[in-house]
Amino acid sequence: MSYENLAGRVAVVTGAASGMGEATARLLAASGAKVALLARRADRLEDLARKIAADGGTALAVTADVTRDDSVSAAVDRIHAEFGPVDLVVNAAGVMLPNSIDDGRADEWTRMLDTNLAGALRIIRAFTADLLTAAADGRTADLVTISSIGAHLVFPGYAVYGATKAALSHLSANLRAEFGPRGVRVTNIEPGLTATELGDHVDSAELGAQLAGMFQVITPLTAEEIADLIGYAVSRARHVNLRQVVVLPTNQA
Repeated sequence: MSYENLAGRVAVVTGAASGMGEATARLLAASGAKVALLARRADRLEDLARKIAADGGTALAVTADVTRDDSVSAAVDRIHAEFGPVDLVVNAAGVMLPNSIDDGRADEWTRMLDTNLAGALRIIRAFTADLLTAAADGRTADLVTISSIGAHLVFPGYAVYGATKAALSHLSANLRAEFGPRGVRVTNIEPGLTATELGDHVDSAELGAQLAGMFQVITPLTAEEIADLIGYAVSRARHVNLRQVVVLPTNQA
């Protein structure tokens, strides 16, 4: 799937080394956008950039850690030098580290807060001026965040993860009120059960077994299906903003 009217746009996709970020980057590049690939795993990014180039697309691998201000600043400088101003930002970087609160895993809490929420804020801050300038010049400008159905539903053991995603969803709603009147679209995507690497990071045997059980009884979404939804949202006429999209597997309650 590709969207012809995305040709010529300049996109940044965080979390591009795998999952939804990788799939979104590939779709945007296939649609003619220049795509800056941001993630920590340089080898994965370089491999993805080569695949995109082999398919006729344009991509720039930019190793970056969204939890560090200096890393994000360096990434912005490189993107501007290679591609110029950005008009499409997809915040797809995220980690899911479930454990019971009484386990007291402050290390995991900090990592999720720094990546899922503060990391998204760092990227938003880095490219706000670009997006606002694009909109002021009459061009389409998009800010997309990938949250989770966990922002609304209760999953025991996922309290901190759900809290970061709830904050991200609320952040997007507020940014829509700030940026929308100035012509920048803000879209919040909340997927349900999706097959990505996130489940591999679960170190609780009990919660890991529960998650595996969900995959046995629910047909999960794929990263490519989420990417297609993002492509659809950002390819609408510039006065049309899909503000919030909740997407679930049909048999997920």
